[in-house]
Amino acid sequence: MGEDLGFERLLEEEGFFARLLGRSPSGGGSKLLYGPDLPVVLLTGGPGMGKGRLLRLVRDRFASKVPVIYLDCASRTYEDDAGPEPGARSDLTEALVDVAGRLRAWQGTGGPFVFPRFFAGLTMIATGAADRSPEAVRAEVERYENLPQQQGLRGLGTGGFWRNVLTGVIRNLLNTLAGQLLGAYGASVAGALLEALFANAAPKGRRELTRIYGAYPTAGHQPEHGLLDLAADFKAGGEAREVAERFLFRALREDIEAAYEGTVGWLSRVGRPALLLEHADSPLGERLLRAVLTDRRDGQRDRVVIVGTARQEDGGAFLYGGLSPEDAGYPAEYRPADGIPATWCRKTGPQPDRAPLADGVLLLRMPLLTGDQLRDETLRRQRRTEPESGANRRRVVAAVARLSGGRPHTVIRLAAAAATFRMPADANDRDLLDAPLRHPDGAAERPVTDVLLEELILDQLPVGLPDEHRGQWLDLLTHLSVAHDTECADVLLLHHQAHRVSVLTAHQVAKLLTETGWPGCERHFIGDFGLRQLLVHRLYGLRPDGAAWHADHHLLRDHYALRAADDGATGGEAFRSLTAHRMNHHLVSGGADDVVRHLAATLPGRPREWCAELLEIAQAPYPGGADARRVRAQGLVSMEGPALRRTVDQLLHAVWLCEERTRPTGSEMARTLAGLLERLSIMEFDGAGDLGPTAGEWSGLAANQRPLLRCSCTDQLGRRR
Repeated sequence: MGEDLGFERLLEEEGFFARLLGRSPSGGGSKLLYGPDLPVVLLTGGPGMGKGRLLRLVRDRFASKVPVIYLDCASRTYEDDAGPEPGARSDLTEALVDVAGRLRAWQGTGGPFVFPRFFAGLTMIATGAADRSPEAVRAEVERYENLPQQQGLRGLGTGGFWRNVLTGVIRNLLNTLAGQLLGAYGASVAGALLEALFANAAPKGRRELTRIYGAYPTAGHQPEHGLLDLAADFKAGGEAREVAERFLFRALREDIEAAYEGTVGWLSRVGRPALLLEHADSPLGERLLRAVLTDRRDGQRDRVVIVGTARQEDGGAFLYGGLSPEDAGYPAEYRPADGIPATWCRKTGPQPDRAPLADGVLLLRMPLLTGDQLRDETLRRQRRTEPESGANRRRVVAAVARLSGGRPHTVIRLAAAAATFRMPADANDRDLLDAPLRHPDGAAERPVTDVLLEELILDQLPVGLPDEHRGQWLDLLTHLSVAHDTECADVLLLHHQAHRVSVLTAHQVAKLLTETGWPGCERHFIGDFGLRQLLVHRLYGLRPDGAAWHADHHLLRDHYALRAADDGATGGEAFRSLTAHRMNHHLVSGGADDVVRHLAATLPGRPREWCAELLEIAQAPYPGGADARRVRAQGLVSMEGPALRRTVDQLLHAVWLCEERTRPTGSEMARTLAGLLERLSIMEFDGAGDLGPTAGEWSGLAANQRPLLRCSCTDQLGRRR
């Protein structure tokens, strides 16, 4: 595949990222976007939208031109590295040390970066190592000895920050520690380190330490107090540690900024450096974002481009200070189809220090693939196989489009699986999900549905999902694929968590899905059409002959049969009546004849309400196995009974076929719908004539492959055509 599939405009020579970084992928200069107050750019979109792929492309295209550091904030590496010295390290400090180490090794324009300001803060938190014993502190400080200077360029490399960089500061610090009998008096260790730092700092270094650490919240403009309080807060943990971590991140960015200042920096360095944070909605990523957004809100300015990924559409709740996005105000947003975004500026208000962090964010909406992009990618894969009929290729393209909804990762996987797959003559799109896919990492072939569920669900569990539910998350979502609203979902959840002490409610699951970036729908609990098809397909295959599928529908059918006995009960969120809800589940679990009898009996006298109820009942997937709906809709199956009932039977199956949205219908089914409704409109029952206009409306929608009953997920599907 073209790695830049869907991102071509973002990555082109004068595209968004070239303008943001000030360099094109080929190395030429680009006119800078924004500044000096830079927004944090968050790539937003749910699983499979390509956020991580785009970050890696930015790294690969630009990292040889400007310093670009990529961090996976969901990696356990930083947490594991912090484990041996929890009093002197955290996952965040380990991530920052990793960033500094990689910039320290930068060999591009301007040469390596050095981090004397950051080093000073690291030295102080090192006093929390192993109960502050001198030996442990010495070992901890030695981890950072390469950060504050360039080998062989004493003084020059750090702009005169330290005297005798290598042999002075570090070794004097370590010798000071080794020469004292400090025992458990950690304050003495901290005092000795602090004295050595200032004693070995050049005038510029002392000024910088005073400026940065004198601004620590409790320092009172005294840098010694700031550094001591930084160490104490880090040791204390909790919110105090977050303040210390924020200052360490600020010090690192100050060091990066210093490398661009002065004559040498101005002449030797180009563009802007960047920090790319994949999984920035993880706890580590959120703390990094919170730190830089808070600093920039408070007036701190630096040229480091921060780009992170966030699955949630609004970027994450932490951006809004406890308010809803509507009350706090949504961040600025940019869609690649709009071209280069207009100038960004921070909102101003009467209390800028209390403004939501969202004011410092630019949301870059990950694009769905256009119909042309989707078609080209699918056909490109097809060309690798032996020549096939144009009809099969068109059918495969349509199946990939409907099942993916334009979600780039899903398109890529389905197109690869479809490369050698022939759609059966009357195939359901879900038949494609059984196609084998060889994973790029060389693993054995697996059905593409298993690969997609692993990558979209298991590899992207909600951040807030309790540990005890991680092992059952996919199973719960699989059963919820047949649910329509929260009541419906709660019935299924109660049943499938019957033996658990801790259970998830429908409200909690819906919130977790939203936070993971999956869209909602007013008529389907699993609101993404493509994800729902994956889960429905899995549900039908859980047990032989679709037993799990039928069991879930029978459970809901029986629940709503009991609820319908309550005269005061309403239809709920997705249906006009409990009867329609019950009939929907009865239809897809073997009760089609009962549904036909109900519809035939309730049509006279209420044609408009009846049509609405028919659409609600028929908004359902078809179970696996042979599909007789088309021949039944066209009257090719012999049936007995009155003409009204036979015609209603045909109409139900025609509408069901159109509403499922996983088979082509087009002009053939449009004519069938029109003919059946017109036949009903001339029958002798009260209100029959009102069905005439419906015939034209429904046939027009079906002819253009549009849903008869609109909802959010089918609207999205229609936009991808």
